[in-house]
Amino acid sequence: MRILLVTSVDAWTRSVSTIHKWIEAGRALGHEIAVYGEANPDLPKLKYTTDLSGADLALFVVQVPSDFPDMPYLARVLDGIPREKRAIVDLWGRYNDTIRVDHDFNHLEKLDGHQAWEWQDAIATVSETILQPSLSPKRENVKPFLFHGFDQASVAKNYANASEASAAWNSKPYGAMYIGSNWQRWHQVRTFLEEYAEVRAEAGPACLAGWDWNWRPDWAVQKAIMGVDTDAAFLAANKVEIRDGVRFDEIVGQIGQAKFAPVIHRPLFKELGFVTNRSFETFYADTIPLLIMPEDFVEKIYGTAAQKLVPSKGVAALVRDALKNPEPYWDAVFKTRAHLAAHHSYARRIDELKKAVAK
Repeated sequence: MRILLVTSVDAWTRSVSTIHKWIEAGRALGHEIAVYGEANPDLPKLKYTTDLSGADLALFVVQVPSDFPDMPYLARVLDGIPREKRAIVDLWGRYNDTIRVDHDFNHLEKLDGHQAWEWQDAIATVSETILQPSLSPKRENVKPFLFHGFDQASVAKNYANASEASAAWNSKPYGAMYIGSNWQRWHQVRTFLEEYAEVRAEAGPACLAGWDWNWRPDWAVQKAIMGVDTDAAFLAANKVEIRDGVRFDEIVGQIGQAKFAPVIHRPLFKELGFVTNRSFETFYADTIPLLIMPEDFVEKIYGTAAQKLVPSKGVAALVRDALKNPEPYWDAVFKTRAHLAAHHSYARRIDELKKAVAK
């Protein structure tokens, strides 16, 4: 099968890790999967092509307006690949009517100038096969397709058992680390840090890595965009280390410097039931993920064992218990990885895509 991924790819943001995994999985399974466009020297492992001949499917992977190619490349795809051989995976809920949850929203008129109807028309024009990374999309004509997945081979350290993992885990320099941009996540991150402060002295310092954690950016102030907030005094008082953004292929290693890594979905994604690349990628790292999300969602995506990783009694309570007896938590990590490998592999994603586009 020859699949073209039509999207923009950046080494520092969005779904670049997932795109790499799609291409790797396709190669291993005998498929030809490539990003449509000119090669990017900053991403030498990605296969690019502008050859449309023999394409079985063009999968548009859409988050921001620039994910649609510029002219004449977009016209070539629309003219060269029939509509029935095109599908679109809407990773930010653009095809939905306008949704606002707290300060979060799916249509960024103040930033990109596009209203809900423009997104809906554009997506419907590309294809009648519209997919979203949710088990239960809110629109009837949208099919569930999680897109992101788990690659067992990418697990950073394969310990023999939970006891071995626990012994290595105790020597990490950080207690907690979150990597991601400060976009519609500040209130959840602050709540996590407030609770974590109770155990910081025992567990170790916390670190935030990503864009715009140090201060509220000028563009957010000028356009009155809420949800890109921060509090430098609070971060300093809680001795939180701040780092800049992390390149995609360094994320797993950096997360592995910490004992715990929260997995946080922005409010819009929680409302829509969306997964992200970090939903799965965090389980590659040599850390104990803390799943800051509804328990029923955790059960459906991660399996029963992952309930151990949900801080249902508070972050401080879970951290204290894990510090005293880490083996049950590492056992939960191992079992969750096995569940993800069985149910969310990229081989399975490719098969799911085939079924989603079948007539």
